[in-house]
Amino acid sequence: MKIYVYLDESGSIHKNSKTRYFAVGGYFSLEQDKLKIKAKYKKENLKQKKEKELSLDEEIKSYDMTEEEKLVIFNKIQDIDTFQGCVKVFDKHAMRKDIIDSNIFFNYAVKVLINDCIIPTLNLQNNTNQIEFIISIDNRNIRVGELNNLETYLKTEFCLYNDDFKITYYDSKTNYGIQLADLIVNTFYNKYKNITLVENVLKELKTENFRVSLFPRNICTKK
Repeated sequence: MKIYVYLDESGSIHKNSKTRYFAVGGYFSLEQDKLKIKAKYKKENLKQKKEKELSLDEEIKSYDMTEEEKLVIFNKIQDIDTFQGCVKVFDKHAMRKDIIDSNIFFNYAVKVLINDCIIPTLNLQNNTNQIEFIISIDNRNIRVGELNNLETYLKTEFCLYNDDFKITYYDSKTNYGIQLADLIVNTFYNKYKNITLVENVLKELKTENFRVSLFPRNICTKK
C-alpha cells in the first residue's frame, strides 16, 4: 500500500524567531488519485498565471492568492476520493523548552503529523501489508548534509511497524504537489495566526477532507 504525501511548512521554527506558530502539513492520497490531484491544481494554477500575466515559470505562493482564487482550487480538489488535507500546528508559547535545532525539530514535527493526522485516517485495523509513505518536501530549508536525516529518523521512529519511508526533496517551483501543500498548510496556519485572512475559505472546506491537530494539546479538528 502506497501513501503519497506532499508537505510544506508555514511560520518559523528558528530559535531566534518570535513567531508564535509553526505548521507543517499539506495533503496525501492513494496512488490512483495522485496524478489527478496535481493535474487539477496545475490547471487552475496556470489559469491564474495567465490572468495575472505572469510567466509560466513563476511560482504563485498561497499569500499571493485572493480568497476567491483559493476557493476555486479547493473546490476542484477536495472531493477527489482519496484526497486528505493534513496539518499539524505547533504553539511555541506552550512549549517549556526552546527549539535548539530547527532541522531536528522539523523531523519531529513530521513524525507527529504522521501519527496524529495521517495514520488515524487510514483505517488500518485489518491491514497486514506494508505501508510505503512516499513523501515529497520543499527543499528550501534543508541543508545538503541533512537530506537523508528525515528518512532515517522516520524509519527508526516507526521501527515497530511494517512501514517504510521514502523522502524526496524538490524545488517547489517545479512541483505542483508541493505548491498545493503550501496552499493547504498556509491556510490552516493563518487560522491560528490571523483567521480574518482565511475565514471565508475555511467556511467552504469540507470537514471530512481535512484533519488539523494543534500541538501540544493534540486537539484534532476536521477544519
